Amino acid sequence: MEMREIEIFLTLAEELHFSRTAERLSISPARISQSIRKQERRIGGPLFYRTTRTVHLSPLGEELYRALRGGYQQIMQGVATARATAQGASGTLALGTLGPYSLQIKDTLELFLARHPNACIQHREIQPASPLDLLKSGDVDVAHLWLPVGEPDLSISPTSFASEVLLMTSADHPFATRESICLEDLGDCAVVEGGSIPVCMEEVFNPRYTPAGRPVRRGPKVSTWQEALSVVSSGQATAGVTAEVAEFYTWPSLAFVPIRDAPPCRWAFAWRTASESPLVRGFARAAADVDGPAGPQCTTEGAAHS
Repeated sequence: MEMREIEIFLTLAEELHFSRTAERLSISPARISQSIRKQERRIGGPLFYRTTRTVHLSPLGEELYRALRGGYQQIMQGVATARATAQGASGTLALGTLGPYSLQIKDTLELFLARHPNACIQHREIQPASPLDLLKSGDVDVAHLWLPVGEPDLSISPTSFASEVLLMTSADHPFATRESICLEDLGDCAVVEGGSIPVCMEEVFNPRYTPAGRPVRRGPKVSTWQEALSVVSSGQATAGVTAEVAEFYTWPSLAFVPIRDAPPCRWAFAWRTASESPLVRGFARAAADVDGPAGPQCTTEGAAHS
């Protein structure tokens, strides 16, 4: 029996009146009669005794009523609970992203909004030089960041995607015409310096030392992505980036050189563990369902930066 047929049968068993049942369910009396006859044919016996003036349950109908009533109430309670949960995930979720990377998480955004039609997303731009500031201040609820984050008070989603590592230089830099470089070559460069960037995140693309132990010089300190682009394009320093940056910033004054021995950088969503809300949990579930087993569940390992 379908849920609607169960509902019709149980309502008629309670009302024992076709017109009142039809009014309660907002359907026609003919639809009630059609459904009951269909159920009786399927079961093989009468469920109700009907006269021109009265309606009564048959012994078979009484038995079916007792069997269905408890199960139906449990089902409807479960449906109501699920509906309340979905409706409760409403409001605005502040999401922080860096540069072009919001395009890489389109599937997660679409799934989240499809599951929570009463929610909306407010996009905020995160600066690579201070990637955790908006999250820690509460200005964003969820941030899309490169790993590792390494903060004990933050929860981390599975990895959303991985990127190739490049070195961004000015067009006239000695490395600009190379097919690739290695991490050891960073000892011959100056790299931009961030602001309030955790050491573990800074090391991913702008390490302090090369694999052989040579120091990597620091160039001008930057606080925004635009400042980093200007510093690099003017030849004052270089910067570690990802392949997405090369696709979106095709400036004639910039060059992008692969770092062949750098591991792929990985991205994930982060949120304050103590501030989880229905919206945040809903977004985290959407991210996990989209990304599947691509990365670790709730860890702080990984790498990426632009």
